[in-house]
Amino acid sequence: MTVSSTGTRGETVPTVPSANSAVDTVDVAALLERGRTLSTPVLRTAVDRLAAPMDTVAAYHFGWIDAQGNPADGDGGKAVRPALALLSAEAAGARPEVGVPGAVAVELVHNFSLLHDDLMDGDEQRRHRDTVWKVHGPAQAILVGDALFALANEVLLELGTVEAGRATRRLTTATRKLIDGQAQDISYEHRERVTVEECLEMEGNKTGALLACACSIGAVLGGADDRTADTLEAYGYHLGLAFQAVDDLLGIWGDPEATGKQTWSDLRQRKKSLPVVAALAAGGPASERLGELLAADAKSNDFDTFSEEEFATRAALIEEAGGREWTSQEARRQHTIAIDALGAVDMPERVRAQLTALADFVVVRKR
Repeated sequence: MTVSSTGTRGETVPTVPSANSAVDTVDVAALLERGRTLSTPVLRTAVDRLAAPMDTVAAYHFGWIDAQGNPADGDGGKAVRPALALLSAEAAGARPEVGVPGAVAVELVHNFSLLHDDLMDGDEQRRHRDTVWKVHGPAQAILVGDALFALANEVLLELGTVEAGRATRRLTTATRKLIDGQAQDISYEHRERVTVEECLEMEGNKTGALLACACSIGAVLGGADDRTADTLEAYGYHLGLAFQAVDDLLGIWGDPEATGKQTWSDLRQRKKSLPVVAALAAGGPASERLGELLAADAKSNDFDTFSEEEFATRAALIEEAGGREWTSQEARRQHTIAIDALGAVDMPERVRAQLTALADFVVVRKR
């Protein structure tokens, strides 16, 4: 496997060649923009249902207003999930617009999780702005997150169709798994050792489940049978694992100017992410030294005052033990499994190429 790797922050992502020559002609930016353009008006209408001040707090989170309530054009995220939901509908032979309610519902659940995660992790920055709990307080972050989850179910169920009921069941199952994954992630922060298998299970729940839902929900709304929806979910699940593996690399070595987070952000939170877990499982001097340092960190009263050099030392040991390289290769492996899953679905070749191109985009992103 060919991967790119450097010793500095902000540059390591797996190098993924296109699996289909048609991918080279796909305009991924246009796919993302289509998902954003079609879903945002419906998303805004849903958020407008919230009672004050939750409506303005949610608007701030989505980047529609600034902290003072003035209109803003903030970074609302990459819109990967809405793009996938629309393509999912097309994979089932429906128009992309059929997938819009699913796209909005998944985006609402995703942002419910972000609001709560930022509070639980103590993250003060998201998308280069202060997080909701930092600006509006922890109570509003919790309430607005809960409200977005409720809205997600409303958006689907008010369609009143059999397909909407099927889609809602998939969304609620994915949400429960997402919450399971967050609970696992938090519990792992307080353990000295976590196996690679446990970490992959946690990341499959926390990230893979909702991305899997995004990849099937449009097809379900378009009338696809369960076999087709399940196969599209398999694509999304493994794409989610690839996405999270790259996110884990960025959580340690990402450029803060690109990620909008602190340097060594995952190390500061004691996260047992894939590079850390793989390094600890590797054996050898660097692995053993890393284990000793992390065990001491867990008991330290001075962890919050660690210097940049101390975090850099831990990152260097992770890389020396092979955790960085292993995670890059795992991202590539999961990407391959995701693309292979598409072969079992009869869909227009244009849609197949677009799904493949989006998978490539997810794995080579730098923020």
